[in-house]
Amino acid sequence: AAVSTQSTGETDVSMGGMGMDLACGTCFDFHKSTDYLFLVGTEEGKIHKCSKHYSSQFLDTYTAHHMAVYAVRWNNFHPRVFASCSADWTVKIWDHNYSDPMFTFDLGCSVGDVVWSPYSATVFGAVTDDGKVFIFDLAQEKYEPICTQSVVEKKKTKVTHLAFNQHYPMIAVGDDRGNARTLKLSPNLRKCLKEKAYSKESEIAKMEKLLELVREPTAK
Repeated sequence: AAVSTQSTGETDVSMGGMGMDLACGTCFDFHKSTDYLFLVGTEEGKIHKCSKHYSSQFLDTYTAHHMAVYAVRWNNFHPRVFASCSADWTVKIWDHNYSDPMFTFDLGCSVGDVVWSPYSATVFGAVTDDGKVFIFDLAQEKYEPICTQSVVEKKKTKVTHLAFNQHYPMIAVGDDRGNARTLKLSPNLRKCLKEKAYSKESEIAKMEKLLELVREPTAK
């Protein structure tokens, strides 16, 4: 950021790219273990990595999506990984040290929310404006969802939010008509939860192995 001293003796900090033309923020998420680190998604499709220690500048900016970002979520286990979703129909999985996404999924409709599961580093869910819920497990399938389910009764009802139950094999979804629904995960989707054989270290290692498969050495 540029700093200039005024005749009053005060210091004026110019926000260096954070001026009046900055797009509105649409979502944010704090890091799970680094309490000063957070992400902000914007209506223009960019994601800013920020620190509470540097209020006048961004740590990094990702040209993430072509339309508004509706959710950004740090992974519950791996400290470098986050997910984003957008009105441009895509969900993207990121390593925050790299400018390009590790995985990109086109869901065919505006994506209102993306959420990591509380029991696996590689499982996440997303919801779309055409009333569908998608569940992914990158450890099982890196290119397609392992489950797709329509959850609305009326056409043109948009599913806007998703949440995993912290203890039971269930998810809750909300829509733009004010309805909330709970859904029970099928046996193949709750295998990890039932076994409870996971640890933070094993989950980090599982995600790291996936990142190494897709990461290019010069993709920094």
